[in-house]
Amino acid sequence: MSNATQSVAAARINSLLDANSFVEIGQTVTARTTDFNMTEKKAPSDGVITGYGVIDGSLVYVYSQDASVLNGTVGEMHAKKIAKIYDLALKVGAPVIGLVDCAGLRLQEATDALEAFGEIYLKQTLASGVVPQITAVFGTCGGGMAVVPALTDFTFVEAKKGRLFVNTPNALEGNRVEKCDSASAQFQSEETGLVDGIGTEEEILGQIRTLVSMLPENNEDNDSFKECTDDLNRVCDDIAGCTGDTAIALSRIADNGEFFETKAAYGQDVVTGFLRLNGATVGAVANRSESYDADGNKTEISDGTLSARGARKAADFVKFCDAFEIPVLTLTNVTGFKATLCNEKMMAKSVGEMVHAFASATVPKVNVVVGKAYGTAYVAMNSKSVGADMVYAWDTAEIGMMDASLAAKIMYEGADASTLNEKAAEYKEIQNGIASAAARGYVDTVIKAEDTRKYVIGAFEMLFTKREDRPSKKHGTV
Repeated sequence: MSNATQSVAAARINSLLDANSFVEIGQTVTARTTDFNMTEKKAPSDGVITGYGVIDGSLVYVYSQDASVLNGTVGEMHAKKIAKIYDLALKVGAPVIGLVDCAGLRLQEATDALEAFGEIYLKQTLASGVVPQITAVFGTCGGGMAVVPALTDFTFVEAKKGRLFVNTPNALEGNRVEKCDSASAQFQSEETGLVDGIGTEEEILGQIRTLVSMLPENNEDNDSFKECTDDLNRVCDDIAGCTGDTAIALSRIADNGEFFETKAAYGQDVVTGFLRLNGATVGAVANRSESYDADGNKTEISDGTLSARGARKAADFVKFCDAFEIPVLTLTNVTGFKATLCNEKMMAKSVGEMVHAFASATVPKVNVVVGKAYGTAYVAMNSKSVGADMVYAWDTAEIGMMDASLAAKIMYEGADASTLNEKAAEYKEIQNGIASAAARGYVDTVIKAEDTRKYVIGAFEMLFTKREDRPSKKHGTV
């Protein structure tokens, strides 16, 4: 074993955790098999360093695969060490973080490796919804190993060396890596919905530390608060101009302007992520029609509709929040569903999953209509009818069936332009005006955009002790 390479696996742990907090478990564990010259290849740790430590004082369990030991391949004892970490995490209620750099299953151990590897899947499944699980891929994560991050809650991939795949790019029919590198961090981040962030090793470890500091330690932890040093009644003067890129709007609402976005490169018409409001972590879902880079340049414009990918992204995020008792805030600004052949293939299924996630979530749910809210796309976005506890709307917002001009054309087909304009104005006032929705109880309070922060903080404070009984069942099937 190369001590230099071994230090890479250990260094990742030390960079992730608070200084001098890591305690290793199972350092002397080695492979049991003696077949195929394995006696000459044995090494302490059996290719994975496991143990526990703290991040900002909170307990976490960590495993870091060591590529210097048989290329980090997963053998029987390697897998059992990871499973042991999960057992401990479930007993005490603490997150599990996996740092992956693995060439796959160890061929020399065959069915022993397969059987033990299956235990990892089992432990991850048992831990799902009980403790947060995070995976970071720094090298290869292929074949059955790629299912490991899929069974966790959040995944990060190193931008240059990280490789995530079930089948290699060259194994895909009609594809070569030169044509489409489906294992790259960029592809996985933009196309699969599995990756929450990419970057350098240092950036990824920093993102994980930030994320862990915002999450509860387990599904029964109600103490994930941080003292708020921001003004609870702070006026958000410039938020009205942020309805296009709601990631910016959420940062304006958040304590000290801190918003942690997840899956930023996937389904970009929807924003998901975490912020703190009065020190408490809140999960956010928002529609987005514009994106900006770090220099403030507009990078993408959409038509304000909801895509199948965006709906799926929102559904997965809301399910996580509900499992860990994290309140959900939505900013609604949507005109309909994206009308393309590609989207249509999964639109109904994805929107169904999103509606089910919002409707079945029993955590406090607050919705703010910040722009246009049209048709069933608006209904699906955590509206009052699918279970939002409190609905606010900016005084400039619109809620209705569809754009007034289009409604007039449908209702008065064949009419002249003057009549259509007159009827469109009438429809906008009667049906799309925010006063109409408020009068019917679909909006609880009409607010000024700059007052959004104080209203949502007040709503979540009021809903803090919310309890809601649902029909008895094992689980939903959507």
